[in-house]
Amino acid sequence: MSLTLLPHLWLFGMDWMDPYWLLDRFGTELFWISLIIIFIECGLLFPFLPGDTLLFALGLFIATGELNLLPGGPYVELLAALVALTTAAFLGNVSGYEIGRAIGPPLHRHEGRIVKQKYFDKTDEFFDRRGNLALVLGRFVPFVRTYVTVVAGISRMHRGKFMMWSFLGAVLWVASITMLGFFLGATFPSLGKSIDKAVILILAFSIIPVAYEWWRHRRAAARV
Repeated sequence: MSLTLLPHLWLFGMDWMDPYWLLDRFGTELFWISLIIIFIECGLLFPFLPGDTLLFALGLFIATGELNLLPGGPYVELLAALVALTTAAFLGNVSGYEIGRAIGPPLHRHEGRIVKQKYFDKTDEFFDRRGNLALVLGRFVPFVRTYVTVVAGISRMHRGKFMMWSFLGAVLWVASITMLGFFLGATFPSLGKSIDKAVILILAFSIIPVAYEWWRHRRAAARV
């Protein structure tokens, strides 16, 4: 199964990963649950979480009035959500980086159900090719998003440089996907009734960086 599809297994029956299932059961508290999920996915070595889907769904729910966070209207709520979600994503990355710096080599060699050597290897390769930009592009790639900050810590990337690129990546990732959900929800209010189709759009969106990297690699190989 494609790595890009794994965070969205709710499409195949895992109800607890369905944003509407979560909204029905937790209401406004879904937002706080989402902050925790985003934090964990972005740095605590647990990539099997629906980060992209939640960002899109939160934007959509705010636009359609199904999730009321603050008085002042949907744009105020959107701004508050963007700030909080970006903070959670950035702090998750900082945690992953510090884990990598503190216990990097043993963690890198560890084989287990969640922390698998192959994930580190793929992320190492991605990080080596893209350098600092990997902290931005990696945000949009499932699995890489979780491991790239740990790899940055293991490689002892300069902390200030890491903070700058990681924050930029957090802003772009959260803003692009959440605002996509918000403006599509505002334009097509009925979109929420078929969120499974909307998630397919998110899957396509998250494939773009992977497709770009594949195209670049193939083009470079053709020149050799």
